[in-house]
Amino acid sequence: MSEQKTMSHVNSDGQLKMVDVSGKLVSQRLAVAQAIVELPEQVFNQLTSQNFQVAKGSVLQTAIVAGIMAAKKTGDLIPLCHPLGLDAVNIEIQFRKNELLVICQANIVAKTGVEMEALMGASVAALTIYDMCKALSHDIVIKEIKLLEKRGGKNDFKREA
Repeated sequence: MSEQKTMSHVNSDGQLKMVDVSGKLVSQRLAVAQAIVELPEQVFNQLTSQNFQVAKGSVLQTAIVAGIMAAKKTGDLIPLCHPLGLDAVNIEIQFRKNELLVICQANIVAKTGVEMEALMGASVAALTIYDMCKALSHDIVIKEIKLLEKRGGKNDFKREA
């Protein structure tokens, strides 16, 4: 029989709390998340022909910097997340048909994981792509923001492709 999971951010009185990680062991933590930005085919082709340069600057480089900055600020934006000094954040943007696949990997040696930091990095990088490209079209869809993998802590997770 499997153990029933409980919400770690709620105390016995049903009040919100920040999880106490003081008793946890420090370990290597890693998380990988993705977001997909679907562009209209005409816009994707235009951007590709311009090497993803628009009047505001480089779409891809701006998205990468924004994603890294967002991952670093996760504890300031999500109320019950611990503020973390990340050891590394990497944003990679891959092309797939008329989509941009934004992948964010966050790493830390700490008492708590970095799933939210990876999700935040991928999300804000995708939002930045939208912002940089919206003058060309508002028919841009951000989809499939999800955790792909986490390592470290009690449980590892890897989403099957």
